[in-house]
Amino acid sequence: MKAAIYARVSTERQAERGTIGSQVQALRAHVAAAGDELAAEYRDNGHSGARLDRLRDAAEAGLFEVVWCLSPDRLARSYAYQVLIADELARFGVRLRFTDAPGLDEDDPQAKLLTQVQGVIAEYERYADIGIALIMPTARLCRLGSC
Repeated sequence: MKAAIYARVSTERQAERGTIGSQVQALRAHVAAAGDELAAEYRDNGHSGARLDRLRDAAEAGLFEVVWCLSPDRLARSYAYQVLIADELARFGVRLRFTDAPGLDEDDPQAKLLTQVQGVIAEYERYADIGIALIMPTARLCRLGSC
């Protein structure tokens, strides 16, 4: 089966640490283990989304039959986008596989639910991290008696 891989980092810090390289390495290994033929690689720094658009265009053109991604939150930051992209790929006849989550097989509602829950939790964690980042400076000031 012809396969594409999609790797994404969402922060400059992740990009600097080279986590996209480790994602690509893991994805290549999964493609090989599945016996798929690697047809394309898409790497996105998380800011432009240009690589994801190219992946979607290539899927529509029928250039591959399966897309491998590390996890739902590496596909898109927002759960709503994850669902839209997964549905779009399915319309093109392209399977979506995650290395760190169950597949989205239509015949397995439990696997689909688990993947959806993982996507929602990842989105929650992102917003919780933002909230903590906003609260921490205020908490430090309060400890210093400036609140």
